[in-house]
Amino acid sequence: MPELVFEDVTVRFGTRRRGTVAVDSVNLTVPAGAVVGLVGESGSGKSTLARAAAGLTPVTGGRILLDGQPLDAVRARGRRPLQMVFQDPYSALDPRMAIGASIAEAVPRGSTTAQRRAEVARLLGLVDLPPEMSTAGPDQLSGGQRQRVALARALAGQPEVLVADEITSALDVSIQGAVLNMVRDLQRRMRLTMLFISHNLAVVRYVSDFVAVMHQGRIVEYGPVDDVLTDPRDPYTRDLLAAIPHAGV
Repeated sequence: MPELVFEDVTVRFGTRRRGTVAVDSVNLTVPAGAVVGLVGESGSGKSTLARAAAGLTPVTGGRILLDGQPLDAVRARGRRPLQMVFQDPYSALDPRMAIGASIAEAVPRGSTTAQRRAEVARLLGLVDLPPEMSTAGPDQLSGGQRQRVALARALAGQPEVLVADEITSALDVSIQGAVLNMVRDLQRRMRLTMLFISHNLAVVRYVSDFVAVMHQGRIVEYGPVDDVLTDPRDPYTRDLLAAIPHAGV
């Protein structure tokens, strides 16, 4: 179980004179084996920080460390210890590929065809989908099923860290709870370190051990989830809580 650390991370788009700072000198630690919920309004920089961790968005300044080692250097040695699950599962899956093939594509090299087939069946079982579904295409699945497949594909890479970016916000309310229960159970059983991104404070409290509140590209509050949401110190955190009818968080 590695620790994920953002050390003075800045992400800027455009030029220095005419650019936009999406992430501004963020320092954040995701402790080994813990879930940190990252919460904030749309445009606060949450997803940009997540994409930077996944290597999809260049970092302008600072470092992202995995157990004290620069994450880019870890990737350069051929390891992929961090995987990301995206908000829209349909766009994350190749519509031309059966879901079994999509999952198998992410399994580390060196396995035989039979081993990969068995691993796909095991992963589908982990996310509560039947193995015979491996031949279906993404367009034949519901939104909740597609998100389960996207999670299985991320787990196929044998990650130690999982970044989940608004993974229930595109799902019907009726199935959000089942997906959250599954994610929380898998994180604990597999002892994953997780950065869980959401705009929903109730969801963050349910899933997370710690919460970080992001506003205008900066982390304005961080601590154990119950402490932060019960006794928020930053005015922005209090505003987020006040904006939720019958928050109960």
